[in-house]
Amino acid sequence: MALKVSLAIIFGIVATLISVALAAPGTATFYSSYVLTPPIHIYFAASACYGNKNYGVMIAAASDPLWQNGAICGKTFNVTCTGPTNPVPHPCTGASVVVKIVDHCPGCGGTLDLSREAFARIANPVAGIIKIDYRQI
Repeated sequence: MALKVSLAIIFGIVATLISVALAAPGTATFYSSYVLTPPIHIYFAASACYGNKNYGVMIAAASDPLWQNGAICGKTFNVTCTGPTNPVPHPCTGASVVVKIVDHCPGCGGTLDLSREAFARIANPVAGIIKIDYRQI
């Protein structure tokens, strides 16, 4: 029984190390994933991947290098803030977020353009742009 527990613990540690090693560095910005129009109706902005379908708020747009003619649409990524890119001290919350790619962000200022809600989960929005590690899950 103790051998099984030890093997499970070792396997968990190795799996964690492999997943960390496969993370890619990049930067993230954020955008608003919806449009408010009077009298405060929420309309989800059309996405390059899915049109007007609602995929919630834990979503992101891919920059040109990741876009690959839309091949990245629907892929999910675990994103973690690793530090600031500007003078905002300590922007990271210490949390990670899982986002689904639903849009293209041509010419955006980062690797991933996260929804405001996803960005706020991992960093202070005042930072505007942050360093990240991201990996596909």
